[in-house]
Amino acid sequence: MAVARRLFALEQAVSLRVRGLNQVTLAVSDLERSLEFYQGLFGMPVQARRTGAVVLRIGDGPVFLALTEAGSSPPSIHHFGMAVEDFDVDRVVRVLGEHGVATASGGQGLSGGAMRVRVTSSGNTREVHLGDPDGLVIQLQDPSYCGGSGPLGDVCADAEPAPGRGPLTSLGLSHFTINVTDPARTNAFYQQAFGFGIQAYQAATPALAVGPDDHFLMFIGAGAGGARINHVCLTVADFDVERVQGVLEDHGVTPRDDAPGPLKHWISLRMPNRGGAPEGTPELYFSDPDGLSIQLQDPSYCGGGGYLGEVC
Repeated sequence: MAVARRLFALEQAVSLRVRGLNQVTLAVSDLERSLEFYQGLFGMPVQARRTGAVVLRIGDGPVFLALTEAGSSPPSIHHFGMAVEDFDVDRVVRVLGEHGVATASGGQGLSGGAMRVRVTSSGNTREVHLGDPDGLVIQLQDPSYCGGSGPLGDVCADAEPAPGRGPLTSLGLSHFTINVTDPARTNAFYQQAFGFGIQAYQAATPALAVGPDDHFLMFIGAGAGGARINHVCLTVADFDVERVQGVLEDHGVTPRDDAPGPLKHWISLRMPNRGGAPEGTPELYFSDPDGLSIQLQDPSYCGGGGYLGEVC
């Protein structure tokens, strides 16, 4: 009976409404080196600075890519953020509680662990960090959040221009592909807590729609590497595979052979059996100075069919 009551309560729980993805934080081994790399490639201005971190504006903002020191931990795609409609910290925590997420009391990390939520303050900005079923961290904030100050974290000073324009223009975030121990459990949690529908399938793997603008999350098996954020995808203006490859090579990113490593680029040609175009949907990746995987696609990319992956 207790299990039945819990399932009924989950079915009746309200979902948080999400406008879209709004940030990614990379933990890097050498902050200045990574700053030079990303600004040199994309010309991203500095939107905000925080202790041990630099916030780089994506497109017109407030969406951002933050770089922070990894310290003694391995470099990683540390966490990502989503913009919540009608954002109110207490309401967010309460709704998450209806979906089995407990308020953290102690514990490690930003969220306090799996199925925990922690509220912290940065100056006068209250920040919400959720630990999902695997303990991966998602920051939940107002859509205006820019990594700055003020009650909503939406106060950012005039951006500091990058040293140069950058040969690629990043327009926004597209998606995250995430390794988890139980994809079915994780999909169910995000669908229940945030009301996400299914935007597309790649073979049998669903892409969960995050807001109205083709953003999505995709959860795949963890394998030997354990739960982690596998890669983040940025959209770029004037997307053309050969042009982007040429820009990457001019920036010191070379074609990958069989061995992974930093500063490599490669193509995964997604065929119809995985929801791609008849001739294949080219998906372009590169690894940064720490070997973190970044995907680059056209702004129309939604994880679906068509040459640009734009048919959903």
